[in-house]
Amino acid sequence: MLAPDAGELRLAGRDVSALRPEQRVRQGLARTFQINSLFPQLTALESVVLAVLEREGRAHDWWRGLARHHAAIEEASAILESLGLAAAAQRPTRELAYGQQRLLEIALALATRPRVLLLDEPAAGVPRDESQELLAALSRLSTELSILFIEHDMDIVFRFASRVIVMVGGRILVEGAPAEIAADERVREVYLGRARHG
Repeated sequence: MLAPDAGELRLAGRDVSALRPEQRVRQGLARTFQINSLFPQLTALESVVLAVLEREGRAHDWWRGLARHHAAIEEASAILESLGLAAAAQRPTRELAYGQQRLLEIALALATRPRVLLLDEPAAGVPRDESQELLAALSRLSTELSILFIEHDMDIVFRFASRVIVMVGGRILVEGAPAEIAADERVREVYLGRARHG
């Protein structure tokens, strides 16, 4: 959402730094937010179909009747199924449990067919019993999809990450494989509150 202070953002070899957010989405970069903003009156299926149609440039007339968008409905249904939301497909978003709403937001991002998915604290605020379902759904996502988590829960980080970057005060403290990060004394100091941030 913000222009970088320095450097460039490259996606599949292309500099996308100057592109607007919606243009980046078309290039394959999708994200979720820590606080979601969904359409509470739409069903889960309607929301994902709308996202599929938007990707195809056909969202302008979706309200005329979803029934005529068979391929989009099938794709949206498959996305919901892959995230364990098939049983909730016909329920209005406002009636979904918070963990299901977080999964729905991920479904909307997946409807854009991203190459890279950015997840901002995907389990934040989700009750423990629902977060297990959410994390299980994330673990089933395609390995062809690169996922970048912003996460403070180190249990989640070590469960999913193949590479970890620990930042303090906006600067990289250390990066490496999860085992390296877990053994790094600097990381322990930061998380125990003994590191200086000056």
